[in-house]
Amino acid sequence: MIAAPRRRLGPGFWGFILVMLALTGVFAWLGVWQLQRLAEKEALIAQVSRQLTQPPVALPAAGQWGTADADSFAWRPVTTTGHYVEGGTVFVFTSLSEARGRYGGPGYWVMAPFAPAGGGTVFINRGFVPQEALDGMRAAPPPAGPQTVTGIALAPQAAGLFTPAPDTANRIDWVRDPARLAALAGIAGPVFGLTLDAPAGEAGALPQGGETVVTFSNKHLGYALTWFGFALLTPGLLAFWIWRQLRPAAG
Repeated sequence: MIAAPRRRLGPGFWGFILVMLALTGVFAWLGVWQLQRLAEKEALIAQVSRQLTQPPVALPAAGQWGTADADSFAWRPVTTTGHYVEGGTVFVFTSLSEARGRYGGPGYWVMAPFAPAGGGTVFINRGFVPQEALDGMRAAPPPAGPQTVTGIALAPQAAGLFTPAPDTANRIDWVRDPARLAALAGIAGPVFGLTLDAPAGEAGALPQGGETVVTFSNKHLGYALTWFGFALLTPGLLAFWIWRQLRPAAG
């Protein structure tokens, strides 16, 4: 009885094994990385929850903005006294999907420059207006006279690679970045690095305040399980392939 000849194991055989083992390691590393990101995201959510419930803190004077830790103000109620700058309001496009008030859908944040008593400018998000109410809001001046505003401080939104340039003709921008808003509004001098979201006002009134969006995408556990699944599946597929390669060749 003649034994069936064995397959020859060339460099490709061993190279494929190394590639599959490397992939297994990469998949496992990605799973661990996603678990780390999960822990970071949960810590951020807990921090934001704590910040939102802190008592209001006074906005520092403009001379301290360069040295103040902006992160310590983010998601925290901040109080400032001063007056709105008439004629400087700009608008930021948004789509309010989970409105707390009457209005939602496509619309704009009403970003009004505010001059605190301590100097400089802080942009206050007076609230949301739907698209069809924008023209009316353009004609409505901000509240006149001395004002005290307590709002939630939000870090600036970063413009992405595909973020359009501001629409200077219509005074519309696409991200809430105080530096961009100041340039669009023609504001000179120090500008606070965060914006303030005004609280809700009278029901049905525009702009519709109290619409601070506090949502964080947290799909890291699902991503981690997917990568760990690949890390378990790859060695199984490799073992099956090796078995197929080591089977005696048909005579």
